[in-house]
Amino acid sequence: MAASATAATPLSVSTVALPVSARGQPARVACLPRGGPVPTQRLALGRRPARLQARGRPVRCQASLSPEMRATLDKVVGSNKVLLFMKGTKDFPQCGFSHTVVQILRSLDVPFETLDVLANEALRQGLKEYSSWPTFPQLYIDGEFFGGCDITLEAYKSGELQETLEKAMCS
Repeated sequence: MAASATAATPLSVSTVALPVSARGQPARVACLPRGGPVPTQRLALGRRPARLQARGRPVRCQASLSPEMRATLDKVVGSNKVLLFMKGTKDFPQCGFSHTVVQILRSLDVPFETLDVLANEALRQGLKEYSSWPTFPQLYIDGEFFGGCDITLEAYKSGELQETLEKAMCS
């Protein structure tokens, strides 16, 4: 049995093999380091990071939110009944979790707006402190943070999401 081209080429210790596209050309993907995740640095802001809870779950955020960004987010969140901060747009989600929440909201036939956090790094980092929730998507209903994908999915399955949305649409 003939060995594949990938098996014939030894891998360096610091990289893993990259996939080859269907046309036989190398995929445009950077080499990934082997081993565990790369450690991240925490920001030291001269104060203790917030320890808040979102829908009963402890969350810790360590970004800094400027007063201007907070005012802008207050205005945007307050001016939309249902707002989803997500990776990509509702027509072209850039992440599976964002896609899931979009599909849930569409299945409930509720009008909603989205903002792409990938388009603005300051927005993405500021939202993490604003909501005290470190990941995206982030769903806001009637000016209040509701949760991320997992919480939204659980609430959808239990019927809590539908109730919350009905109340928000009637207010």
